[in-house]
Amino acid sequence: MSTIKILSWNVNGIRAAHRKGFMNWLDEYNPDIICIQETKAQVAQIPEEIANTGSYDTYWAQAEKRGYSGVGIMSKIESGNVWRGMGSEMLDNEGRILFADFGDFILGSVYFPNGKASKERLKYKMTFYEKFLEYIDALKSKGRNIIICGDVNTAHKEIDLSNPKANEKTSGFLPIERAWIDKLIEHGFIDTFRIFNQKPNNYSWWDLRTRARERNVGWRLDYFFVDEDFITKVKDGFILHEVMGSDHCPVGIELEM
Repeated sequence: MSTIKILSWNVNGIRAAHRKGFMNWLDEYNPDIICIQETKAQVAQIPEEIANTGSYDTYWAQAEKRGYSGVGIMSKIESGNVWRGMGSEMLDNEGRILFADFGDFILGSVYFPNGKASKERLKYKMTFYEKFLEYIDALKSKGRNIIICGDVNTAHKEIDLSNPKANEKTSGFLPIERAWIDKLIEHGFIDTFRIFNQKPNNYSWWDLRTRARERNVGWRLDYFFVDEDFITKVKDGFILHEVMGSDHCPVGIELEM
């Protein structure tokens, strides 16, 4: 048996995270794999110290728009195949998806769209949600074990945000967005954190403008979903509340293989 620790973190800018000590944090927590969201950088702009650590193989997906979106995977475990997106020109140009095949499982680092800006962006988010579920359903139907992690940009249940009643009409807690997570779970993908922790006040994002983190007024927007056939391999699911450096904190799982 071997233990594999996988973390996921929306860093809100990989260059900013680097300036705030990302490499020191990485050395301290020492994950086998870390998935990164919202790099806000073209691949050529990833700090050299992160792109070429010597310890991790690194893979990146960039948005066509500079300084926007972007995801990455850094792994000490060799992957036989890494690919970007879902094969949809309309949905892949923002650099939101990166998949890596590790043999025993396929891992996806995903930065799901935010729907707050406009009705059009909410529509884009819901289209992205539906197409993404179709895509991972197809992978699962081939008998593959799937792990999906990242910033889902929706709090699933009332327990997952500080002020549910006040946010019922806010994107990130709309009924249609929450219903998609219900659908994801119905399709056999399990929210790993809630297996191990049913307590309230566990969040992964806080509004920086209102200094909400100091009061723990937050939202749980970052998740690990694992397909039901693979869930017996998951031995822990957690949120690293203490880690600073972004408006999000890392989340993670441990596997026993």
